[in-house]
Amino acid sequence: MRLARSISELRALRTDLPEPVGFVPTMGFLHEGHLSLARRAHKECAAAVASIFVNPTQFSPTEDLAAYPRDLDRDLAMLESAGTDVVFAPTSDAEVYPPGYATWVTVGGITERLEGASRPTHFRGVATIVAKLFLLVRPQRAYFGQKDAQQALVIDRLIADLNFPIELVVAPTVREPDGLAMSSRNTYLSPVERRAAPALRRALDLAESLWQDGERSGAEIRSRLTALLRADPLARVDYVSVADPDTLEELETVGPRALVSLAVRIGKTRLIDNTVLPPGSPLLERRTSCS
Repeated sequence: MRLARSISELRALRTDLPEPVGFVPTMGFLHEGHLSLARRAHKECAAAVASIFVNPTQFSPTEDLAAYPRDLDRDLAMLESAGTDVVFAPTSDAEVYPPGYATWVTVGGITERLEGASRPTHFRGVATIVAKLFLLVRPQRAYFGQKDAQQALVIDRLIADLNFPIELVVAPTVREPDGLAMSSRNTYLSPVERRAAPALRRALDLAESLWQDGERSGAEIRSRLTALLRADPLARVDYVSVADPDTLEELETVGPRALVSLAVRIGKTRLIDNTVLPPGSPLLERRTSCS
């Protein structure tokens, strides 16, 4: 595995890679969810590239940028074990956003709801850094996890609108044995909070059960999930959504497909999770192959 600490080093290493290239962008402090994407990129493409960059532009002034966990040596060892060929880990924010940087990528519509409503500048930062990384890495396939479902939908729109010749792969959420979605932010949870956190998975299980029992009222599903979450004294609900998986508009009547999304604060830690109805359905319906 080779490490690039600058854009010039990344460009030089990229010229030697066989194609197709699979790409896994991360903010580091990796867990099994990230590694499952890295292993899949290694298996499905001729070369696998990952990035490690805590992107400052997707954090608001009130969020946890300074406290975000970092351990580069640990991350590099994990990516090497997963078969990654090249890692881009810039030495500083200025390597990516030099002084005077003033260009932003904005995806409209779906960024204004859910996470976008709670964190208004978040997806501008996500779309900008992902577009920059796509241009630098030039992958044929990009791997994202379904835990960040809205982010995956934003990247899907970015790829389509800007004509990136990239296939987006959205892999299933990787979970702890008790159902909690793996996340770097789980490390913020105290032992008591960690025991409360699987309430998100229980709420999603309830949504799937309601759907299988014939419930099609979006309002009823939202109400039942909200009640379950609020029953835990440590949980503060930011939103419960039952939405069209393409537009993220809230559904009054659940049709053939729906995205159920949650954002819940357990103590000071904000957790998100989701499921697609019918249970087991993919987030993105279309699929192509890496070639």
